[in-house]
Amino acid sequence: MHDVTKRLKAARDGDRDALPQVFQIVYRELYVLARRELARRPFPSTLSSTALVHEVYLKLINQSRADWRDRRHFLRVAAKAMRHILVDHARHKLAGKRGAGARHVSLSETQIAVDDKLVDVLILDEALGRLEKLSERLGRVVELRFFGGLSVEETAEALDVTPRTVKRDWRKARALLFQQLEGGAGTARE
Repeated sequence: MHDVTKRLKAARDGDRDALPQVFQIVYRELYVLARRELARRPFPSTLSSTALVHEVYLKLINQSRADWRDRRHFLRVAAKAMRHILVDHARHKLAGKRGAGARHVSLSETQIAVDDKLVDVLILDEALGRLEKLSERLGRVVELRFFGGLSVEETAEALDVTPRTVKRDWRKARALLFQQLEGGAGTARE
């Protein structure tokens, strides 16, 4: 852990080799998170765990003013990047299915179900954005648990709170998201 923090400080101080070294150290951890997240998806993804981690790498390596404090903070940022990549991937996939210059093909029931799941990911992302405005920590708990695939204990460590706090926040966040999704699900899809 100290090694990661030391390299993150070096990266902040301008050492261009430090951040790739951080990725080498935490690669396995990020890979496990990506694998867990992709396995939980209710629809097949064209992204592999490796591709998702590499996308996170490309997204984070080019941040010129990143201020990562330690391993936990870096993993939180990586989980957020993973969320954005998955949401962007869903948007791109939906855009392609809605035309994007392709010839018209009738959809099977399976394809329609996959499209609905992609729309659900986008609706969830919008609801999560609204939740983050209400409470940044609740938003981070959802992001780490749902998009990052972290356990209660891992989330507690990443946020520097107790597992009990994470459990309480997770229940509250799910309830608020449920209210938002139930109240706005019909309008968000139209």
